[in-house]
Amino acid sequence: MPEQDVTVGQLLLAEYESVKSEQRARIGFRDNLLYVTLAVVAAVIAATAQAEQPSMLLALPPVCLVLGWTYLVNDEKISAIGFYVRDDLGPKLAELAAHSPGFATFGWEAYHRSDTRRRSRKTIQMVIDLTAFCAVPLAALVVFWVNGDATRLLVALSVLEALAVAGLAAQVVWYAKAA
Repeated sequence: MPEQDVTVGQLLLAEYESVKSEQRARIGFRDNLLYVTLAVVAAVIAATAQAEQPSMLLALPPVCLVLGWTYLVNDEKISAIGFYVRDDLGPKLAELAAHSPGFATFGWEAYHRSDTRRRSRKTIQMVIDLTAFCAVPLAALVVFWVNGDATRLLVALSVLEALAVAGLAAQVVWYAKAA
């Protein structure tokens, strides 16, 4: 079997394919988390209304926290992969193709970020994320506090949940501003 040499360019392109494959998988997973959150919220609200037990709403904050944090982490990794492709892999490949002046590798990685409406889309997405993962569980807590005939333990739990949701909201805003 003849030995084949692998070039640096081939290795870089293989790495590109690998990280883009991870990015695609993370995008699909991240986007489905919003649908899962909507389904869980609907199920908990329906069960709470049917059972007429406001304390059941205390299930929403932990579920929304886990789903929201998972969404946020995946979103950050998606952005990090794009940054890595733009600022590390792209320049390395462009250097290998130095015989082609002005050659820009992976132009889409930078081009799609230059859209004049990108900032407004990012702001709208932040509002959607805050609504799905933070406002909904906080609203559930308010309904619990107003309608609940709760024990001190459940009230204490609900306050801890509210603090955790506020922490997630701060992270959502921080990540959106960092992007």
